[in-house]
Amino acid sequence: MVETVHPFYEQHRGAMESAMRERLDLAEPMLRERAHLTNIAGLRQEVMDEFAIVLAQMPYVGGAASRMSDFFMRLIGFMAISRVLQRHGVSVPVIGEIERDTYKAQLLRVPEAERLASGRQFMSPENQALLREQAAKSTTESHQQAFPEDFVYDFVEPDTGDGFEFGINYRACGFCKFAGRHGDNDILPNICGLDFDAYATRGIRLERTQTLAGGASHCNFRFSRLP
Repeated sequence: MVETVHPFYEQHRGAMESAMRERLDLAEPMLRERAHLTNIAGLRQEVMDEFAIVLAQMPYVGGAASRMSDFFMRLIGFMAISRVLQRHGVSVPVIGEIERDTYKAQLLRVPEAERLASGRQFMSPENQALLREQAAKSTTESHQQAFPEDFVYDFVEPDTGDGFEFGINYRACGFCKFAGRHGDNDILPNICGLDFDAYATRGIRLERTQTLAGGASHCNFRFSRLP
């Protein structure tokens, strides 16, 4: 059976494809210098073709009502890049380095004031309240039955003496489920590596010592503001 793109993702397809093309522009010198690839035009088309496959594979987790939809839409394209580079013989560590540097360069194209404002909003009491609410919702049986491919997570309040403002423990990861379903477990850690720059460029320190992808029982995200 041919998979089709969910209507929610189809609505955002143009923006997602534009972001992918920008990433490929930024990655081009790295692909030449680090991956020793020369047919960049052919590679670009191969990545975009693979991205179309990934789009059809993306699970629907609630659309605009779920904060995790944004995570999928922003990061799932790196699965397509990883698959193609791996087919061209590029090692997983080199793929990870290229993707992380590419993503950081893309994030830094956003004006600093806008990035830092986004970071302040993420750390705000209002957003923390929303995170508590959505974390509680993610653990309910009804939500897990409706969206079995979604993330499941708990909001973590700091104890006295803790050096973070709040945390999230992800007990089930949508990217891990996606990778397991489609045979991407070997390139999955590269997705995890993108998180640090995603927060740092917004003025947020992320501390994380374990991940589900690494075999832990949960991913322990801890957030605080950078000086």
